[in-house]
Amino acid sequence: MVNEKIPEQKVRLDKWLWAARFFKTRALAKVAIEGGKVHIDGHRAKPSKEISVGTVLDIRQGWDEKTVLVEQLSTQRRGADDAARLYTETEQSRVRREQQALQRKVAQQGIRFSDERPSKKQRRQIHRFKEQNQS
Repeated sequence: MVNEKIPEQKVRLDKWLWAARFFKTRALAKVAIEGGKVHIDGHRAKPSKEISVGTVLDIRQGWDEKTVLVEQLSTQRRGADDAARLYTETEQSRVRREQQALQRKVAQQGIRFSDERPSKKQRRQIHRFKEQNQS
């Protein structure tokens, strides 16, 4: 059972983010909120802000930015399946995240890393390049 009986039907933001498994600890959730990485209905929030069902959250984690709608409230951290039922990600958010991930993947394909040391010719080219750019 995900939604434990909450009489006032409101939960602290940091506690809900922790219960929904967006952050490993409440302390990390608090740091993210204070750092401006979590917005409620487009506005910066405080960790103690109380949220209710239907609240829209913008959450930025690393490269990803998610827009989620709070479906259920919980103050207890449970399994991933139960946590996923606490919210739904908007379709626009999901599409945008997937496109950005694809762009990052394509950008990385052009970068080649070699395990070998540069050849004598490549070292000369590196030295020439460095000398030209020092002045």
